[in-house]
Amino acid sequence: MIEDILINITPQETRVAVILQGAVQELHIERTATRGLVGNVYLGRVARVLPGMQSAFIDVGLERAAFLHVADIWHADHYKEHHKPNGSNGAPPIERLLHEGQSVLVQVIKDPIGTKGARLSTQISIAGRMLVYLPQDSHIGISQRIEDEQERELLREKVMQLVPEDEKGGFIVRTMAEDASEADLAADIRYLRKLYHDIQAASQVNPAPSLLYQDLSLAQRVLRDFVDEQTSSIQIDSRESYQKLVAFAEAYTPSVGSRVMHYTGERPLFELYGVEDEIQRALARRVDLKSGGYLILDQTEAMTTIDVNTGGFVGGRSFDDTIFKTNLEAAQAIARQLRLRNLGGIIILDFIDMENVEHRDAVLSELKKALARDHMRMTVNGFTQLGLVEMTRKRTRESLAHILCEPCPTCSGRGEIKTAFTVCYEILRELLREARQFNPREFRVLASQQVIDLFLEEESQSLAMLGDFIGKPISLQVDTFYHQEQYDIVLM
Repeated sequence: MIEDILINITPQETRVAVILQGAVQELHIERTATRGLVGNVYLGRVARVLPGMQSAFIDVGLERAAFLHVADIWHADHYKEHHKPNGSNGAPPIERLLHEGQSVLVQVIKDPIGTKGARLSTQISIAGRMLVYLPQDSHIGISQRIEDEQERELLREKVMQLVPEDEKGGFIVRTMAEDASEADLAADIRYLRKLYHDIQAASQVNPAPSLLYQDLSLAQRVLRDFVDEQTSSIQIDSRESYQKLVAFAEAYTPSVGSRVMHYTGERPLFELYGVEDEIQRALARRVDLKSGGYLILDQTEAMTTIDVNTGGFVGGRSFDDTIFKTNLEAAQAIARQLRLRNLGGIIILDFIDMENVEHRDAVLSELKKALARDHMRMTVNGFTQLGLVEMTRKRTRESLAHILCEPCPTCSGRGEIKTAFTVCYEILRELLREARQFNPREFRVLASQQVIDLFLEEESQSLAMLGDFIGKPISLQVDTFYHQEQYDIVLM
């Protein structure tokens, strides 16, 4: 399937859309002020060691201290027999590996998400176009996406011949290397080894904490990670960035350079391809299916749930047939929404209940087939006894909604607010409590227009009865800046 990649660049942010058969499949946004940290290498300082959690907090110069677990600490003797396993791949306890104030070379493997700091590893890996360099390892690995066993062995032999025998580092061969020549692989090896040499040199002269290496910008990562033989064009709407990207391609990915194009049309690039509308739809809870069914997506801190509903679809020969067709379409839509919204972590899929086992197997097969195009690592389990599908998708960066949105200040992210009646009754109870503790001349209620209107109309008798009961006048005042749940009681 032929795909196109669109890159929209402004001084504030870079946005990338992957278009397949006219539909947006992926959206990536990188803001200049909050650029992603995954892949960055720091010289950090150990701020605190927590033996009980077998982890440590590392100061790398960010707003929050980053988190390092003992399982993510590379230790040369990890796999030697004289280290007894303690639940962390045989690594010694963290208090024997780190101490407060120690300088340590670390790499970010997961961006800060919500209130959690960045997650770190001391095993450095530097990604090139065709290879990933592991300077502390000696292993030659092959991407799992390259399934042909003969091709895997051929690539392993190619890389082993190009790496000198005294070379300490190892490599992982990426999917991009399937048809790579020896010259391309050799160039990638030289580039990655030089890059790590520069990082090591910087670590000797810079104080901790310091940023030693920053991963490529989003536009450059497009050429490194997104482009393959199915990519027809990479259109970019900034002349300056286009020239930089072409220069980067010539030096680093020469086979891609001819597909990089400068978009000069009058209409904005994202508007022309309908990406702006797709972004708005990707922030909605409801996703309509062509058949008339729909999905409901709820993203929480613990997990994401996706519910499938038939809606107005009645096109099947029978009710079971209608359910089956809706679930098949939903499987395709779910895979697309996961990529589009960059949803990760635990994901629960609630397909419409199917009695037919063959239908269940077909829907699960369709889901796995649609998910195969995803770049992220994931696991998919079959249907549970409750008819749910449990899956996980690796989360390395914030989801689209977390980048573009923030919790509603009125409902604090609940997605709903108290009714005006509920707030009225809260105010009446609060007035009674205040009257028992204080003896003012008058009580004044400050609230939103909706709440005051209720006190003047439906609840006017309740307010009058309370005033008689406490023996004090109660006055009302609208504050236009108050939202519906907000109120104050002023003692006059």
